Amino acid sequence: MQPVDPPRVGTRTDSGPRPDFLDLPRRTAKPRRIGVTHVLDNGMPVAEAEHRLGAAADSIDIWKFGWGTAYIDPGLDAKLALLREHRVLACTGGTLLEVAWRDGATRPMMAWAARAGFTALEVSCGTIPIPREAKSELIRSAAGHFTVLAEVGSKDAAAPVTAQEWAADAAADREAGATWVVTEGRESGTVGLFDPAGEVRAEVVDAVVAAVGLPAVLFEAPRRAQQGWLIRRFGANPNLGNIAPSEVLALESLRLGLRSDTMPRTTQSDGPAGPA
Repeated sequence: MQPVDPPRVGTRTDSGPRPDFLDLPRRTAKPRRIGVTHVLDNGMPVAEAEHRLGAAADSIDIWKFGWGTAYIDPGLDAKLALLREHRVLACTGGTLLEVAWRDGATRPMMAWAARAGFTALEVSCGTIPIPREAKSELIRSAAGHFTVLAEVGSKDAAAPVTAQEWAADAAADREAGATWVVTEGRESGTVGLFDPAGEVRAEVVDAVVAAVGLPAVLFEAPRRAQQGWLIRRFGANPNLGNIAPSEVLALESLRLGLRSDTMPRTTQSDGPAGPA
């Protein structure tokens, strides 16, 4: 798979234009569908969310409220207002919808999410085994109101992982209306797309990308080594998810080849100055 090579887009910081004296990989700019960074909110306070967005909002595209925290977060309204201000998609975690499906409450859950101000919704079956047709129906229902992220894979470390099944599920999710297919990796990076040691299952990566195309895949990749592997494989702009909000700029540095994990091994020096 060739790296995605988007057009260069000028960017600014609060202090003015970013420096451009280095020959770095080209990055997409918001709003984007490729090169997306998806962060995982584990229930942080509003003040911390404001701090993280103030530091790195230009590099954050999707903000997922993990583990059903959106249902109980007292700062939800304030966080959603911050996300609107910074043009970040606010996403419910897939587990919340799984619980709602189990309890026969998917319509009330989606209606609540829309009223609250969520702009994205994750559909998964990583904990509760939702049948294929039921999952497709959930995606179709959600796609009329939200940007849908549909996750493939299980959170059970003992669940079998086959490239063919993941590719078929990814294709079915896209056909049902998902914008992105999310490859399960959890916040630990030790299940689904990764083996128990955290190593990438390359055959699964290749099968899912072949099935739906790189722009439609969002790889959960919480560990730096996993992020580096995917960036070396696909260039600066794979979609990467379950990133800790405190690690967003570090990931951006990794994408741009400013860290040793993704830095080109050949260098060009100005050399010693010649005689005046």
